[in-house]
Amino acid sequence: MIPNDTGPGSAEWKIVKTPTFDYISTQLELCRTGSLSGMFCDLPNIGKTVAARHHAATRRNVVYVDCSQVKTRQRLFRFIARGFGLDATGRYADVYDGLVALLRTLERPQIILDEAGDLAYEAFLEIKAAWNATEGCCSWYLMGADGFRAKLERGVEFKTVGFAEIRSRCGDRYSSITPPEGEERRKFLLGQALMIARANAPARSDYRQIARRSDGSLRRVHTLITKGA
Repeated sequence: MIPNDTGPGSAEWKIVKTPTFDYISTQLELCRTGSLSGMFCDLPNIGKTVAARHHAATRRNVVYVDCSQVKTRQRLFRFIARGFGLDATGRYADVYDGLVALLRTLERPQIILDEAGDLAYEAFLEIKAAWNATEGCCSWYLMGADGFRAKLERGVEFKTVGFAEIRSRCGDRYSSITPPEGEERRKFLLGQALMIARANAPARSDYRQIARRSDGSLRRVHTLITKGA
């Protein structure tokens, strides 16, 4: 367990090393140290964001981005520039060039793009351009749910400029951890919910019941515990 002083809604909330947390943390670290790029696509509410945020908060030169908040090209890259300590208020071309130049000099920089499926098309093209400009010296890691995979695959199918290139640069592979539909998936999700509930439920409360009521959604586990639902 990892204390999380900036956890959602509670200073006492503990981050737990669930299978999802360990898998994403390992993937991110391998990509960071090798200046490689990758993609993770899986179900929502399994702990992807918590793992990525924790990774970014505990390593130098790593910026986490919630793409649902910065969907356009300019908002995305100005946000990334600020994350690396740059002034992002000038001309966009200058901000972009300054960011690329900095990424080429930093030690093992990494950019984690969560909710990547929310990005506008122009933002994907700029990611491709920035990847080309920082190849071999910066890790790019794209994360999302099944909608992100569907969006990227539609772009590849219809030969939309940029999508095949982005998929290729991330190894043409979507990483995931959740088992296929069925009893195996149900047990996996319930197991993670049990781990979170056991670590964070108040004393004398029935953490097993909380996990069962969550249907495996870790966000629901948090709500049930913090709101007393």
